[in-house]
Amino acid sequence: MSRIVAADLEAIFDGRGHPTVEATIVLESGARGRVGAPSGASTGAHEVRAFPEGGAAEAIRRFPRSVAPRLANLDAADRAGVDAALHAADGTPEFSAIGGNTATAVSVAAATAHAAERGVPLWRVLARPGVERASFPAIVGNCLNGGRHAIGGPDIQEFLAFAEAPRPEDSIRAAVRVHALLGEAIHRRYPALALGRGDEGGWVAPIGNVEALELLSAACAKARDELGTSVHPGIDLAASEFFRDGKYRYRDRTLDPEDQVAFVAQLVDDHGLRYVEDPLDEEAFDDFAAVTRAIGDRAVVVGDDIYCTRVPRLERGIALGSSNSALIKVNQAGTLSDTFAAVDLARAHGLSTVTSHRSGDLPEGWLAHLAVATAARGLKCGVLGGERVAKLNELLRLGRATG
Repeated sequence: MSRIVAADLEAIFDGRGHPTVEATIVLESGARGRVGAPSGASTGAHEVRAFPEGGAAEAIRRFPRSVAPRLANLDAADRAGVDAALHAADGTPEFSAIGGNTATAVSVAAATAHAAERGVPLWRVLARPGVERASFPAIVGNCLNGGRHAIGGPDIQEFLAFAEAPRPEDSIRAAVRVHALLGEAIHRRYPALALGRGDEGGWVAPIGNVEALELLSAACAKARDELGTSVHPGIDLAASEFFRDGKYRYRDRTLDPEDQVAFVAQLVDDHGLRYVEDPLDEEAFDDFAAVTRAIGDRAVVVGDDIYCTRVPRLERGIALGSSNSALIKVNQAGTLSDTFAAVDLARAHGLSTVTSHRSGDLPEGWLAHLAVATAARGLKCGVLGGERVAKLNELLRLGRATG
């Protein structure tokens, strides 16, 4: 038995400089796991609450009294038991008492301690049924930021490189190359512009959506020619962020839902998009389905805000054919058990999954293990920045260990 003998929660900062929490789980054997929880900026309405009222400081204050005693003497290998204890400590469906970030940090830290005790990579103790060997996801890399991630940039939140290769080093190299080529192209077009980077490491520039896609598509084509790796453009529209009063309000146009569906399909046709995330509002299940019917044979259509890694939302999307893929974020659901319930449901109904970081992430590599453990179609983790590169480097290590 991997008995838990100590549990602690402390304050740390995420990649945006915001407070979050880090859990440490110690086992009787001396093995330990230490994991921090990321936080999002563009959050779905149906995510669990990251923190109780009072924020990270209040979560830490409550932990010794409400959470730690329930973890004492539990078996860290019993993921369901650990996660049930977290739900019992909270008592609400949204983790509003202890915070979803507390639950996430503890759940993953317990699994990390279990893996350390066994002397195996984390992905092996997390592997879902049928995942017996490591296969590697496409890299979904944020190359240009807009929306909530970069004030002053395009309306569309993320312009992405979708890089697929059997070896992670090839897909990573391709995504990194697209990021560099895109930066060079923006600088050539606007030589006097001081380029910055957004929350997730993508470039920030005051350019329009279509212009950004033109530059991204050209960068992907050049990277394909140079490296011989499949890398194509993708977008995360985060459309809920600019959906108001029944219309999608871009700076240069206002579209009703039917026109938004047509606009997204046109972007796929014009720019060869292989990845389209959150093209409609988070409540627009039927309109999502219309987009999936229009482009689902050419692109991965990914639901994030519409699902929030919550099983009831995903069940509704599956019934309506709203997407062909689901984004997976642990702290949207709260625990690994809740996350895996969504992953298993998606896989059982033929949807792929894309394991995702958050805008306020941490320089930790456990997300790469989660992607491998769930046979994810993609790992969305950015391209540049220490908290992003940590996940890419961990995937590199896993590739070398299994290759």
